[in-house]
Parts: sequence; C-alpha cells; structure tokens
Amino acid sequence: MTAVISALLLGVGLSMDAFAVSVCKGLSVGFVKLRHMFCAGLWFGAFQALMPLIGYFLGASFHDHIEKIDHWVAFILLLLIGVNMLREAFSKKEDDGKNASFSIGTMLLLAIATSIDALAVGIALAMDVNTNIWLNIGVIGLTTFLFSFTGIRIGAAVGNKFEKKAQIAGGVILILIGVKILLEHLGVI
Repeated sequence: MTAVISALLLGVGLSMDAFAVSVCKGLSVGFVKLRHMFCAGLWFGAFQALMPLIGYFLGASFHDHIEKIDHWVAFILLLLIGVNMLREAFSKKEDDGKNASFSIGTMLLLAIATSIDALAVGIALAMDVNTNIWLNIGVIGLTTFLFSFTGIRIGAAVGNKFEKKAQIAGGVILILIGVKILLEHLGVI
C-alpha cells in the first residue's frame, strides 16, 4: 500500500509542471473542446511516464557502481528538482504571449520541457531496489493525464491563478519524497 501512495505522491509532484502548462493552454485557447483536453492529457501523460522509464534504465545500468550512496543520489536529485520547481514558482514573470497552438511540434516541445525532471526521478527510482518501476510510471502517467486534462478546463475557467501554487506543491512533494528515501535508508524511519 505504501508503494501505491508513494507512486501517487510522486505522480502528483511530477504532474504539476504539466498541470501549470495545461492551465495556461486552457487560458490561451479560450473556448475549450474535449479534443484540447485529451491532447494535453495524452501528450503530457505519455512523456511523464516515458521519461522516468528511460531514467530508470539509465540509473539501473550504473546502480552497482554507486550502491553505497544510492540513497544520497536519489535524495539529492529529488531535492534539486523540488528546489528548482520552487525557485521557478517564485521567480516567474507573467507571460503575456500565451500560445494557443496544439500542433504536434508545440505539444512535443512542451511535453519534453515539462518531463525533463521526470528523467532524473527515474534515475533516482533506480537507486531503490524495492521500486516497482511499472507501478510508478503507470501512476505517474495516469496522474499527469488527469491533471493535464482537467488543467485545460480549469485554465479556461479561472485563468492562471493556481499556476504558482501547483508548482510550489509539486516542489514540496518531491523534496519530501527525497527526504523519505534518505531517512528510510539511514534507518530513521
């Protein structure tokens, strides 16, 4: 059960960038159609699931070489990603030139940009031998799909009011997961 809860928290944390972009897309598109919601959900959900899988296999390939410090690697990666999300949330300037395009090129670039941190999380997951990567990527992908799908609708309804709050929540969640991994491996919890 704790593996599912951890995967869900990880999915929520990682999906916040995609959610924030989806809210902005919803704001910029004006009249939202169901196809807009599915487009954002599928692009962001697929890439948020794919990137940790790639990171996991990269991390697993050198896990044996860093096994004694793997928990520190996972902690540092998640801490850096979380702190970066917090920094971005507090330093963002308003973007007046929102892009309403849902073209393949636009969505591909946005999906890659919002999922780069998931690649590093995949590497961190490879450091934990008890990780079920398939559970994690499934939950991350589904969570991101749902957040992005609804983010489009929310953006059209309320604008970018929650963008910063979503990024702050995502950053804090990732930092807490990193702390949990570190404390478990140190035998504190």
